[in-house]
Amino acid sequence: MLKSFGFFWFFFTSSSEEASQCRLYCVFNSHFSSYESAGSSKSNVLCGLQFGLKYRYTSDRNMMAQSDLDLKETALKEDLKFYFMNPCEKYRARRQIPWKLALQILKILMVTTQLIFFGLSNQLVVSFKEENTIAFKHLFLRGYSGADEDDYSCSIYTQQDAYDSIFYVINQYKQLKNISLGTLGYEHEGSGLKICKQQYKKGTMLPSNGTLNIDVSTETECIFFKPQELAGKKAELKLNSSFFNLEFYRLIQVEISFKLKGIALQTIHARELPDCYAFQNTITFNNRAHSGKIKIYFDSDTDIQECKDWHIFGSVLQKNTQYILVFDGFVILSCFASLILCTRSIVLALRLQKRFVNFFLEKYKRHVCHADRLEFINGWYVLVIISDVMTIIGSILKMEIKAKTLTSYDVCSILLGTSTLLVWVGVIRYLGYFQTYNVLILTMQASLPKVLRFCCCAGMIYLGYTFCGWIVLGPYHEKFEDLNTVAECLFSLVNGDDMFATFAQIQQKSMLVWVFSRLYLYSFISLFIYMILSLFIALITDSYDTIKKYQQSGFPVTDLHEFLKDHGSVGYRKERTSVPFICCCRRQQSDDNLILIN
Repeated sequence: MLKSFGFFWFFFTSSSEEASQCRLYCVFNSHFSSYESAGSSKSNVLCGLQFGLKYRYTSDRNMMAQSDLDLKETALKEDLKFYFMNPCEKYRARRQIPWKLALQILKILMVTTQLIFFGLSNQLVVSFKEENTIAFKHLFLRGYSGADEDDYSCSIYTQQDAYDSIFYVINQYKQLKNISLGTLGYEHEGSGLKICKQQYKKGTMLPSNGTLNIDVSTETECIFFKPQELAGKKAELKLNSSFFNLEFYRLIQVEISFKLKGIALQTIHARELPDCYAFQNTITFNNRAHSGKIKIYFDSDTDIQECKDWHIFGSVLQKNTQYILVFDGFVILSCFASLILCTRSIVLALRLQKRFVNFFLEKYKRHVCHADRLEFINGWYVLVIISDVMTIIGSILKMEIKAKTLTSYDVCSILLGTSTLLVWVGVIRYLGYFQTYNVLILTMQASLPKVLRFCCCAGMIYLGYTFCGWIVLGPYHEKFEDLNTVAECLFSLVNGDDMFATFAQIQQKSMLVWVFSRLYLYSFISLFIYMILSLFIALITDSYDTIKKYQQSGFPVTDLHEFLKDHGSVGYRKERTSVPFICCCRRQQSDDNLILIN
């Protein structure tokens, strides 16, 4: 009966466990006769059979689970090994074409070409702005010598000069179309020449006996001249009004503002559509110091506007514009494709990281360290994504500027310039796959934390010298007049620039301040050049020596390196390809496990 029970149990087992149950049946069937001959009861035999079957079934399930774990580990190691290969090794391993590498090379050429075209166009805009600003100074500033005096254009010292300079501006604005050499015109929509004077409220001041009675609150009074009324009697009445009776002892400033328009025709010679410009000019007679010297400032804000109605005859300009717009479209498509590929690589890397972390926790019962987690985050892909986004936005703005529907030259320049910088920096990633070219990247990575901590400490000393120089030497030295200038001057001294001029320009009006300036400059130069700068270089040199030693004796082994150390790449050792650009990327197999480069 028990034999029939054994056969019955065997034939109704599941197919997945059939082989193991067959082995169990054979084992227990061979011993069944010995149990029965010994006079054992059926219940005892059944209990022994049940215990043996249960033990054997549990043992086989453990073996199957261990086998699944081994298969999972092998697959994970192969994926990790493949992930950390360079593009050429990936092609030799799985014949995976390096699309991202080819796309990055193409993108570098296209983005650089696009930047050169935009730079040449932007150069025309900058030159047109600068030349018009110089022309405005010669047109509206009386006695302008052609060179600015410090941060202001020119200065006057008598009351008659002040009146003559103000009326000179009005007269030149009136005769602009007859005297200007440029393509300039008035702004017609409610604009004209606006003159405002700001002064203290009435009071008395007698410097001879030191008497002062003045209200420090200010009042502003303005007068307006339209271009079409400057030649009439109404303008004469305004010019003879009490507005121009200036009381210089309480006058703070006189501001003259007017708006002009112009068209840049020089872009036609570069086969581009012309731009329309609006110049907001402001002339300020500054008397805030009341020192007997009025400084005259000229400021011109240029705004590039869309030409409302233009007709240009000739097909060359139109075709050239269309070709550049098509090229910009291809740049956007290439950057968009690069953006998709790099984003996909980051997502796949995060999934691989999650697999590795879960497997490590399942098998070794501990978490993966933070450094090994960062190995999966490829910073170069993040750099490429940022560059692609900036290039796409900048290219769209450039297309709008080229079509004369947008004039944001500055924003477009920042986006395209920064994206090109990041694109060329990203080339270092592919050079980093070679051990001889990898020293720069590894040295920067190793020295960056120490350099940042060192700069924080040195920055405290630098700020102390900045504040001290500003408050003590500011009244006696032009390079220490404000905090920004002081910081720039000290940075120049650290780099060894303009040392003698900084020492020589100290005014010797106060012997105490002169002696202090010598102690201040000598101590700063000695401290920063001979000590702090030398220590800064020593930190980088130490990191470089460490990297060179690691390359000779081996880098420190982490859990991830140890996990991949014993895994062979038998499945990836295919015969080498004969394609020339891949052959140039070959490395020695001994270099593959030196370091994981992200």
